[in-house]
Parts: sequence; structure tokens; C-alpha cells
Amino acid sequence: MSLSWVRSFCRQLPGATEEMKWEKLAFCIDGKIFALLSLEPDAVMLCFKCAPEAFAELTDLPGVIQAPYFARRQWVALEPTANLPRSQLAPLLRTSYDLVLAKLPRYRQNQLRGAPVPPAAE
Repeated sequence: MSLSWVRSFCRQLPGATEEMKWEKLAFCIDGKIFALLSLEPDAVMLCFKCAPEAFAELTDLPGVIQAPYFARRQWVALEPTANLPRSQLAPLLRTSYDLVLAKLPRYRQNQLRGAPVPPAAE
């Protein structure tokens, strides 16, 4: 897993921002985190939210564990030994983004998706 690839992928998602939280690089949508990336060697390199039905399946993979402090919210963590190819990691990060996006107000979801925002009622 390339840190620069993860960073580039997450930054290109609509409305995604970066900020430092807990000595990690947090990728957020409107202040809500969808991925955490460690920039220094660490026991956990990347954390992200996953769909509840994928949580058990992912944590059965070598190097993929329940994310410390976030597992009850269906977050997983990749250890340095995890060997997920980009072709598998990209849709997982996109799912994390989509799960967080779905929790935002509908008007904001539409803005980020590029849909027209209806005018305010008078």
C-alpha cells in the first residue's frame, strides 16, 4: 500500500479534505472522518469505515483488524503486513466515503454529488 496513492485517492473524492487528528492524517467530508492514514511507521497504517456486512469478512483477512476505538462503528484497520491491492482497496475507501456521506444532510449530499439544490421555500 502506497501512502501517496491512498492520499491521492482520498483527496480526489468530492468535498474531501485533509486534517491532522490524533497524529494521523484524517480524510473528512464536512468534518466527518472517513479514513485515517498514519504518515509514520505505526502498528496501524490505515483505518476506514466499512459496510456492516463486510466487517467480519475483512477482519478475517491477514493484516486487517478491528480498528482500535472505532470497531463498534464497523471500522477496520490495516496493519503494515496487510496486502490489499489497489483494486480491492479503492472500492473499500469509496464505500467508507459513501457511508459517511449518507449521514450528511440531504442538501449537502446533493451538493457533493453535483445534483442541483432546490431553492429554499419562501
